[in-house]
Amino acid sequence: MCGIVGYVGSEQSAPILVAGLRRLEYRGYDSAGLAVIDGGKLQVVRATGKLKNLEARLSTTPLLGSTGIGHTRWATHGPPSDENAHPHSYEGVAVVHNGIIENHLELKAELRAKGHVFTSETDSEVFAHLIAAELKKNVPLDQAVRNSVKRVRGTYGLVVVAEKDPTRIVATKDSSPMVVGLAEGQNLVASDVPALLEHTRDVIFMEEGDLAVLTAKSVELFDREGKKIERPVRRIDWTSTMAEKGGHKHFMHKEIHEQPRALADTLRGRVLRSEGAVHFEGFALTPDQAKALTKVTILACGTSWHSGLTGRWMIESLARLPVEVELASEFRYRDPLVEKSHLAIAISQSGETLDTLAALKEAKARGAVTLTLCNVVGSAMTREAQYTVLTNAGPEIGVASTKAFTTQLVGLYLLGIQLGRLRGTLSVAQAQEHLTQLSEVPKLVEEALKTEPEVKALARKYQHSQDFLFLGRATSHAVALEGALKLKEISYIHAEGYAGGEMKHGPIALIDEKMPVVIVAPSEPHVAYEKMIGNVQEAKARGGRIVAVVDTKDTHIRSLADDTIVVPAASALVAPIVMTVPLQLLAYHVADLRGTDVDQPRNLAKSVTVE
Repeated sequence: MCGIVGYVGSEQSAPILVAGLRRLEYRGYDSAGLAVIDGGKLQVVRATGKLKNLEARLSTTPLLGSTGIGHTRWATHGPPSDENAHPHSYEGVAVVHNGIIENHLELKAELRAKGHVFTSETDSEVFAHLIAAELKKNVPLDQAVRNSVKRVRGTYGLVVVAEKDPTRIVATKDSSPMVVGLAEGQNLVASDVPALLEHTRDVIFMEEGDLAVLTAKSVELFDREGKKIERPVRRIDWTSTMAEKGGHKHFMHKEIHEQPRALADTLRGRVLRSEGAVHFEGFALTPDQAKALTKVTILACGTSWHSGLTGRWMIESLARLPVEVELASEFRYRDPLVEKSHLAIAISQSGETLDTLAALKEAKARGAVTLTLCNVVGSAMTREAQYTVLTNAGPEIGVASTKAFTTQLVGLYLLGIQLGRLRGTLSVAQAQEHLTQLSEVPKLVEEALKTEPEVKALARKYQHSQDFLFLGRATSHAVALEGALKLKEISYIHAEGYAGGEMKHGPIALIDEKMPVVIVAPSEPHVAYEKMIGNVQEAKARGGRIVAVVDTKDTHIRSLADDTIVVPAASALVAPIVMTVPLQLLAYHVADLRGTDVDQPRNLAKSVTVE
C-alpha cells in the first residue's frame, strides 16, 4: 500500500497518472502499475521497482485511454513482484487499494470455491473479484463497490474502474486517506494532495465511509448506505513540497503526528482479542519451539536499541525469558555466547543497518533462531532472518526516527504476548487484558499529541540551554535515553539520558541552575514513580530546572517541578509509548526555533549502511 492516483477526462490518462505517482514517490514504494480503459477495453501494465521501470514498459506497451488508475505499492501481503503489484484486475474490473483486508483468506477461499482464480499473494486482489461478482448481478459500479466493501473487515482507500462503465471512476475510503481533485472537464482522485496539484488546487477531502463517483464533468459523493452527501471544497495554497508534508513544516513533524495511524496499522489484523492471541503472518513458532527457547538476544543500534531496552521489560515479564539487549555495532567484537535455543531479534527501521545486519548474520551462523523487526519489506534483514515482523509504520523521511520507534515498541509488546501465550506463561485472560491495553494506544498517543502547545512554550523557554539531562526509571529509562538522543540529533544541544538511580553516581555533579533536568515519571510502575520523586528533590536541591513529564494520575511530582507536561495515564508497558510523544515534540520545536535542518541534521543518514 502506498500511492494512488485516478484520472477521468478528455486527455490521455497514462502520462497524468505517472506524473501523479511521481509526486508521491516520497512515500516510498517497491512496485508500480497503471490500468487504463480504451474503447471499453481494460489494459494493465505493472513493474517491480521504481517508476522508471514502469515507464520503460509503457514505452513498448503504451496505454491509451482517458480513464485510468495508478498505484505505487509498498508490500504488505506478498513480496515485491509484478504479480503482486497493483492494479489488480479480474473480468474487466481493476482496483488499486491502500489498507489491509483482515478477512482476505476466508474471502479468497469462498471465491475459489466459486471458480475464481487468483494470480497474486495480495489481500487487495479480493476487491477485484468481489466487485466483478457484484457486476454480474447487473448493478451499477458504485453499488457493486458499496456491496463489496460491506463484506470486508479491515481498512481501505479503494479506487475502481470497470470495462462496463468506461467513463466513470469509483473511490471509497475507511481509515486510509483519499482526496478528490476538481478541474474543468476532468476530475482526479488520489491518496494525497501532491498528486493533484499540477491539475487543480480545488479538492474535497473524503471522510470515513464516503464513496465518490467521478466522471469528466461531475463528482458525486454518497454515504455508506448510498445517500447523496455534500463535502466542502477546499482551496490548496501549499507548494508541492509543502503538500508532500501534508501542510507540516517538516517531515519529522508530520511523522510525529502520523503516529496514531501508524500504531493502528501495526496492530491491525494481528490482535485476536476474543482468543487472547496474536497473529503475525510468517512467524510460526510452535508452542514446543517457543518453550525450548532459553534466551532472547536483541540486536540493535541507536533508537532501535532504545526500543530493545523497553522490549526487554515486555518479553521478560510476559514470556518469562531472559533477554539481553546488545549494541549490534559491538556484538561481533567478542566471542558471543549463542546457542540453538536462543532467539536473536534484530531491530532496524530500514532493515539495512549494516552493524545490525552483520550482528544478525553472526547470530544466525552460530545457530540462533533469527527474527527481524523492521519497517521495510524486502530489505536485507527480512531476507536474512528466518522470521520477519513488520512494523507497518509507513515510509519515514525524517532522519530522526519517531513513528518507527513507537511502532517498534508495539511490535515488541505483541511479540512478548505471543511468546507468553506459546510458552504458557500468559493465560487467555491475561493476554486479553494486555491486548485491550494495546488497543487503546493510538487513542492515548492522539491525546498526548494535544500537549504540543505547552511543549512548544517550553521549547521557547529552554531553546538556548547548552546541556540537558533526561532521567527515567524502569520502563521509562529507555524513554529518557530516546528523548536525549532526539534532542542532540536535531538541535545539536548536548543531552544525556540516564537511569534515575544512576544520577548520584556521577551526573549529579553537572546539575546547576543552567541545566534543565527532564524527568520522565509515569505513575506505573509505582515503585519507580516513588523513587523519581527523590530524583526531583535531589536535582532541585542543586538548582536544577525541573521539566517533568507525568501522567494524569501524578500525585506529587508536578508540585515540585518548574514546568510540567501531562499525558494520559497508561499501564507500565504502554506508558513508554505515550511518554515518548512530548519528548519528540520538545526536540522538534527546540530544533525548529534554533533554525537547524530538522529533517536532515548534519552528519547523519537515514539508513546507516557503513560500519
